[in-house]
Amino acid sequence: MSTIAAAAKAAAAPGPITMEVGETYPEIRESVRRVCARFPGEYWREKDRNRHYPSEFVAALTEAGFLAVLIPEEYGGAGLGISAGAAILEEVNVSGCNAAACHAQMYTMGTVLRHGTERQKLEYLPKIAGGKLRLQAFGVTEPTSGSDTLSLRTTAVREGEHYVVNGQKVWTSRAEHSDLLLLLARTTPKEQVAKRTDGLSVFLVDMREAKGAGLTIRPIRAMLNHNTTELFFDNMRIPAASLIGEEGRGFRYILDGMNAERILVAADALGDARWHINKATAYGKERVVFGRPIGQNQGVQFPIAAAYMATEAASLMTRKAAALFEAGEPCGAEANMAKHLAAEAAWQAADTCMQTFGGFGFAEEYDVERKFREARIYRTAPISSNMILSYVAEHVLGLPRSY
Repeated sequence: MSTIAAAAKAAAAPGPITMEVGETYPEIRESVRRVCARFPGEYWREKDRNRHYPSEFVAALTEAGFLAVLIPEEYGGAGLGISAGAAILEEVNVSGCNAAACHAQMYTMGTVLRHGTERQKLEYLPKIAGGKLRLQAFGVTEPTSGSDTLSLRTTAVREGEHYVVNGQKVWTSRAEHSDLLLLLARTTPKEQVAKRTDGLSVFLVDMREAKGAGLTIRPIRAMLNHNTTELFFDNMRIPAASLIGEEGRGFRYILDGMNAERILVAADALGDARWHINKATAYGKERVVFGRPIGQNQGVQFPIAAAYMATEAASLMTRKAAALFEAGEPCGAEANMAKHLAAEAAWQAADTCMQTFGGFGFAEEYDVERKFREARIYRTAPISSNMILSYVAEHVLGLPRSY
């Protein structure tokens, strides 16, 4: 029995909500480490330098079955819970690789799984699980609306057996390296809906057919190699069968997947935090200045210890959120807090690592400056820390809405 299959069997039995102490899914983590060992720092430095997508790495994870762990067994996946997905993504980043190259496939496929028709599930999920199709692109954010999703302007108008899409998306990562796009668009004008959350719909767009036929993809060169783009829709015609679920209920479907996204991105951030802590600790032991290891100095020790404690605390919240999610319990507050705490821990650890290395931290060969840039994104995307603070203030503490 494979490592993933054995874990799936063990996770199938119902029981109380529990949180493991110690390393979760050790066999899976070890398998991830073995795959990641084939892609050392030199590989990632070359990709970062040339802004190339790590296709070989993504293919290796797909072949090992790691990107299909959340897809049910009947559709070709492992049928594991989100805690297994979190363990995989965390371990990818602990190993010095970059989980952002492929993490979206884990949480975007949930929209199809929960709200798609059986025909759509049978059409897409086995191909995604088998690596024949990639679902890595998520089109929500727009230049004029940002985090205000309810104000998006991209429209999808029904014309017979098709929808005609017009508008623009921005910060849509991996669009050039994905076959499918999960797209949120307005199907009913904002002024005609009874509730602010009505009138938005979700579509699964086959970009292989849409490119050059109403869809234009333009790369955005950014601070880090995130393979992000902006999308332009000019009378793009897609089959009516591309609609996921009911027309006008798309915002609810997107919200449904956001807790999963928060938990998995928290795992990304935890992995980067641990990489930086491990790197800083090792360097503190080996780097000798003024006749002694720099790690002997409290000025170096204390920041690393503080970053470690912040990471451990964020890890506990992430595990709690995952346990609640898997049990089908409300976990919006926990998922948001996990993402926030993990993002802050990752940035604290990255800054500490850079300070520990000093000038050498800026040198490409140590990988610190690359991982430093990668760690910064969690405080901004996929949701900013300020938005999470507002959520907790309003929905957890009962304070007046601030926006």
